[in-house]
Amino acid sequence: MQHIKLFFCLLPSLLGFKVWSYTDQKPNVFFCYGKFNPTEIKGYEYVILESKNFNASDIKKVKSLNGKVLAYISLGEVNSQSKHFNKLKDITLGKNENWDSYYLDLKSDSTSQVLFSEIDRMLSEGYDGLFLDNIDNFTTFGPQKDQKAEIVAFIGNLKRKYPQHFILQNAGIELLEDTHNFVNGIVVESVASNYTFADNNYKLREKNEYEEYIKKLNLIRKKYRIPIILVEYADTQSLYNDIQKRILKTNFLYFIGTIDLQGVPNFTN
Repeated sequence: MQHIKLFFCLLPSLLGFKVWSYTDQKPNVFFCYGKFNPTEIKGYEYVILESKNFNASDIKKVKSLNGKVLAYISLGEVNSQSKHFNKLKDITLGKNENWDSYYLDLKSDSTSQVLFSEIDRMLSEGYDGLFLDNIDNFTTFGPQKDQKAEIVAFIGNLKRKYPQHFILQNAGIELLEDTHNFVNGIVVESVASNYTFADNNYKLREKNEYEEYIKKLNLIRKKYRIPIILVEYADTQSLYNDIQKRILKTNFLYFIGTIDLQGVPNFTN
């Protein structure tokens, strides 16, 4: 997922948070990579931000009203609007046309140096951890599938440098065998829902596909004992309700938003 901005609900049975009924379910986490007033977000266990939109003072305000605050960074791509784009643009491997971003070359020492410099800068501003995007780029069918060793080494080095920080991995399930000791949770997209870019279509995933996916994720949760967060996409309140009805039964962490994820979801219909 590129540059996601999410709300999701943390697993009460594992993390000890308040249990809500289906009718008053309230997300425990707020993800947003757009701008907002830091004092408007209150009562979330985790808040994930796009660091370019906030300064250290903003982060302090968000932390005073919420729990942990994590910063977004992609380890697979760099967006043309990112602060560190100019430092990486000449050593990228091609363009992702869906998101106006460019594939990173982790085989290059320069790439790793720039990424760590950006991470150091963000964490120095007071963030409690990181959300690592585009990890699926390094899996079997990803554009950087030949850099599996490099991404695993990078995440390992990151955790060793910042052992007390919360690290959330986005996608890349097949890499968990190698990364699970370095991350505190994993995000999986479009399990209950099935957004397609070609036609900009929001819909539910077929029931049999969804049920098989949940079985797979339950096995992963049991094996690695880390939180799994389902990130789902909807464009109407009706679809939101259908997705929520599915995933509340699973006790997985979750978020439901629109595909651009630029702000607080506001569904109609």
